[in-house]
Amino acid sequence: MTLAFPIGIRLLPTLNGSNTVRTFRYKIFILIFTFLCYTSYHLSRKPISVVKSVLNRNCSDPDVVDDHHNHGNNTKWCDWKPFDENNAGSLLGSLDLAYLFAYAVGMFFSGHIAERMNLRYFLSLGMISSGLMTVLFGMGYFWNIHSLFFFIGVQIIGGLVQSSGWPSVVTCMGNWYGKGKRGFIMGIWNSHTSVGNILGSLIAGIFVNTAWGWSFIVPGIIIGSLGILVFLFMVPNPAEIGCDLPDQSSAAKYAANEVSEKSDLNTESYREYGAANTSQTSLISMTKEKPISLLKALRIPGVIEFSLCLFFAKLVSYTFLFWLPKYIHVKANYDPEKAADISTLFDVGGIFGGITAGLLSDFTGMRASTCVLMLVLSAPVLYIYNLYGSLSLAHSIGLSMVCGFFVNGPYALITTAVSADLGTHEILKGNSKALSTVTAIIDGTGSIGAAVGPLFAGVIESSGWNNVFYMLIGSDIMALLLLLRLVYKEISAYFRS
Repeated sequence: MTLAFPIGIRLLPTLNGSNTVRTFRYKIFILIFTFLCYTSYHLSRKPISVVKSVLNRNCSDPDVVDDHHNHGNNTKWCDWKPFDENNAGSLLGSLDLAYLFAYAVGMFFSGHIAERMNLRYFLSLGMISSGLMTVLFGMGYFWNIHSLFFFIGVQIIGGLVQSSGWPSVVTCMGNWYGKGKRGFIMGIWNSHTSVGNILGSLIAGIFVNTAWGWSFIVPGIIIGSLGILVFLFMVPNPAEIGCDLPDQSSAAKYAANEVSEKSDLNTESYREYGAANTSQTSLISMTKEKPISLLKALRIPGVIEFSLCLFFAKLVSYTFLFWLPKYIHVKANYDPEKAADISTLFDVGGIFGGITAGLLSDFTGMRASTCVLMLVLSAPVLYIYNLYGSLSLAHSIGLSMVCGFFVNGPYALITTAVSADLGTHEILKGNSKALSTVTAIIDGTGSIGAAVGPLFAGVIESSGWNNVFYMLIGSDIMALLLLLRLVYKEISAYFRS
């Protein structure tokens, strides 16, 4: 038993039964554990979108509690400096930009690092560091800090360490689960994103009107504590504890079709990176697998198209993530706590959207076509939401859920099942070390879009929310256009079969 073996697993009673039963039990454990891990990542990201409503607000609003001081002609007395200026929208957008660009840059490096060190160490360190940065942002309230550089600095470091999460948990899931019904399993599993957003909004909403610092500190403690549990119990690869490896042979139709038509992609060129994918793989053979380069990963069929598509899909999703509570607060005139609660319904819709996308793609074998179908429908839904979403509470609730369903469905499918499919592509010959790099490329490209979206929203918002939604609709259209080549290949393969 090596030092890399999790300490907590050593202390647990040995699981009895056949190796198949034992593997199944560990798979359930990994499914739940990684779900909780990434839930905590999103839980710690969400508070900033809720707290924006009190960092800069309308001080004449009757919901604002007056401190009974004479404020004179100061109409910004209730705002938190430095977000009390006329360009507050841009300043708040700069917080999003600092975090998301750091996250995007970190994502490209985290895949390389994750492939070259024990995933348990990497994920644990990332979660504990993320918790510290989240707590530090909240301490700005109690330390009475009003420096923009402090908040931007915390956001930059926070973005870098938060990039540790996605390549790690997707690689763990890809190592434990084969391609059969992967879309459905990962569709359910990917609801951690929405569950984390919901819990983050609810926790932040509890403290936002009293002491907003706690809106960050509580989520920071949660993710940091889970990071300690990861160090004690996480098993990134079934081979580490002698469990059966999953079958990676059942690829999506688009992948099989692309392999048969590949021209310059020579399977032989990947042989040096691959290892035989047998049902039982020892730790010795696992360590012989060589990490794949960025160039090799980009040459895997579908990686570039899905990466660029995710750029625009994530742009839309993260604009909602960072700006929806403020949009509801301004447009529907709800107080910040109620706006935060209503915004969670977008993520409720996103849960069902991700599961539906996974089921549909499993049933048809067409990942790209499923994404395009939902993207086509999301554009008119966004337009309708902007027109009628603030008419009443019922409109806001219903349209928020429908909007989340269509916006988050393609995003969820690409970041989970599609990334795992491409990272375990047939041409890689079972090389498990390629999964982190492929995942990092796809999500890293998407994260650049995630950085651009909230930034543009902060700048455009001053000219009216209609323009923000025009940007989102245009991004949806660009996302679907980028997948049309793959859709054509999928449909052609379907009619040939």
